[in-house]
Amino acid sequence: MQPLAERTRPKTLDQYIGQQHIIGPGSALRGAIKQNLLPSLILWGPPGVGKTSLALIIATELKRPFYMLSAINSGVKDVREVIEKASDTNLFNQSKPVLFIDEIHRFSKSQQDSLLGAVEKGTVTLIGATTENPSFEVIPALLSRSQVYVLKSLEENELVQLLQNAIRDDEYLSTKKIDLKEHEALIRVSGGDARKLLNALEITVNTKPEGDIVITNELVLNTIQQNLAMYDKNGEQHYDIISAFIKSIRGSDPNAALYYLARMLKGGEDPSFIARRLLILASEDIGNANPNALLLANNCFSAVKVIGMPEGRIILGQCVSYLACSAKSNASYMGINEAMAAVEQTGDLPVPLHLRNAPTKLMKNLNYGKDYQYAHSFENNFIEQEFLPEQLVGKKFYEPGNNSREAEQRTYLKNLWKEKYGY
Repeated sequence: MQPLAERTRPKTLDQYIGQQHIIGPGSALRGAIKQNLLPSLILWGPPGVGKTSLALIIATELKRPFYMLSAINSGVKDVREVIEKASDTNLFNQSKPVLFIDEIHRFSKSQQDSLLGAVEKGTVTLIGATTENPSFEVIPALLSRSQVYVLKSLEENELVQLLQNAIRDDEYLSTKKIDLKEHEALIRVSGGDARKLLNALEITVNTKPEGDIVITNELVLNTIQQNLAMYDKNGEQHYDIISAFIKSIRGSDPNAALYYLARMLKGGEDPSFIARRLLILASEDIGNANPNALLLANNCFSAVKVIGMPEGRIILGQCVSYLACSAKSNASYMGINEAMAAVEQTGDLPVPLHLRNAPTKLMKNLNYGKDYQYAHSFENNFIEQEFLPEQLVGKKFYEPGNNSREAEQRTYLKNLWKEKYGY
């Protein structure tokens, strides 16, 4: 018997739960589907939010031939064979085939290049699914010929609806008396991944083959702990491991960080995915406490791309241990978050006149740029003047952290600005 997640996969747009911002009534994508004017698509979102289901529904709604490849176990040869089949189909069918590439971010440049001709010629309509930012992982030529749709994590009410629908409609579960008394543990162990959620429900139900089944948080947690190996046998721990990895580096534990690095590499994780996470961490969690961290992480990312595996593990190991042993600060990360929040709250505040560019005579007559003081013309390359919009004067976004490097920054800023920003 198929897993519950496969048995309950939605067949139509009306059965599809979530993502109403892209397929709801009046949305551009729904309109394109209804008019049979579908462009190539990249569906970007976290695991278990319905990317594969949506691709299948689109092909069904349009009554088009559907071909599916997984980037994990498909090579250039597989891509060419599928495109050849799709091309043959086009000879006898007016409907352009849909080619769905799952985890397209795992395709190399040459593999993605092999898709380009078919997309350009209209041999296939490509739908790529990715959990990674396509701006980094999809070649520009392919990206420019596709529309990117961002799928969101499912809300709690949507996940509960999935559970209720499965209990009511599944050919197997509907024969049992199941009372979904509590759902919080199911959602927690699934991490919001619909596939994991339904798998967890099925495992829980199967522990009681006879009689009424009352699903409680306690029952779910006890069941999943006892069946953890089965629950994660298909690599579902991916996001738990990367989370533990990042938190170990943030927590300055190189031993744990290297352990989780080894777990990921042994499990076949893409080294570029790991290196990209290190780049983010170097800025988010270390920042100005050690600016060299970002430089090393960037070099690590480039080197891993060039070297590949298995030698790439050495470079990753050096970078991971360095970042874990580095001083930590999230001051710059918090600073940009504060600034973004201020922009959200205050909108587009006018830039002070003395800071505005004045390329035309009219702008100069309007005093654009007037009274601006060029810092390099003054002692120590500094002259006190106002740079923030009037409504934000005195607002502080950057608070240097408690480490030697940022202590120097704090002293420097205090000497310049005195008490203005409270440094």
